Amino acid sequence: MSEGSKGSSLAFGQVVIGPPGSGKTTYCHGMQEFMGRIGRKVSVVNLDPANEVMPYQCAVDIAELITLPDVMENLKLGPNGGLIYCMEYLEANFDWLQEKLSAFRGHYYLFDCPGQVELYTHHDALKNVFAQLAKWNFRLAAVHLVDSHYCTDPGKFISVLCTSLSTMLHVELPHVNVLSKMDLIEQYGKLAFNLDYYTEVLDLSYLVDHLASDPFFRNYRRLNEKLVEVIEDYSLVSFVPLNVQDKESMRRVMQAVDKANGYSFGDQEHRSLEALMSAAVGADFHFTSTLAVQEKYVQSQDKAVEEEVMDL
Repeated sequence: MSEGSKGSSLAFGQVVIGPPGSGKTTYCHGMQEFMGRIGRKVSVVNLDPANEVMPYQCAVDIAELITLPDVMENLKLGPNGGLIYCMEYLEANFDWLQEKLSAFRGHYYLFDCPGQVELYTHHDALKNVFAQLAKWNFRLAAVHLVDSHYCTDPGKFISVLCTSLSTMLHVELPHVNVLSKMDLIEQYGKLAFNLDYYTEVLDLSYLVDHLASDPFFRNYRRLNEKLVEVIEDYSLVSFVPLNVQDKESMRRVMQAVDKANGYSFGDQEHRSLEALMSAAVGADFHFTSTLAVQEKYVQSQDKAVEEEVMDL
């Protein structure tokens, strides 16, 4: 993987990003197991210096280079400043990362990244790491995980849309936004609209109207309208729903990522034309994946209503 070497083979992978608690490490564990079952060699690279408990088999661990507790203790930094320092230190030690990755040639890579939002919205260290990987012939897609419970709060969902858009523009990688923990969504409360409204990010004016029904947000209607206009003008943000426990859900996310980073169209796996097309169906794919989750969500809501009636 020498820098600038055109003769070296391509390496494919995902950089798994998102806010704290969105399920990045759980996703890497689940995707490693899922891909392993279909015969794909997968190496997980932990780039989170605060990640002390890893359920997956870790091929490369940034803890061998630097750890957040050491930085905080020696430099007297807080957790946020310490994480930024760790990423800048990683950026300054590309040779360490290159040497570690070279031991896993021919593998598919999952990069488990830190959960600090600033690293993906305006700080350049991780962005530069991803750019360097591209120079080493890595073809990466960013998998941005967002906890699905934000769908139950219109204000938080608008904030998530803004963060997702900012991340997409800053990271500069093919992007797949994922609504994680869909198996828990019924625990968060009833959605104001159908699930496809949130995954496809449809007409957001309805969301603004829904927010205006709250006396607190009514005073900020103009601000919310302008934020929504920015999101709709770019027309980039959409989501794929994910339940890590559901194999079909994992397959759909994997196909979306394979399409984004070009793995589907490479020679890494011998696939039939039918399998190739199934990973590149675009809008129909998103509709089908959302429909399946929506049906489960509606069924759980109906069951809850029936139980309430029975209790009466």
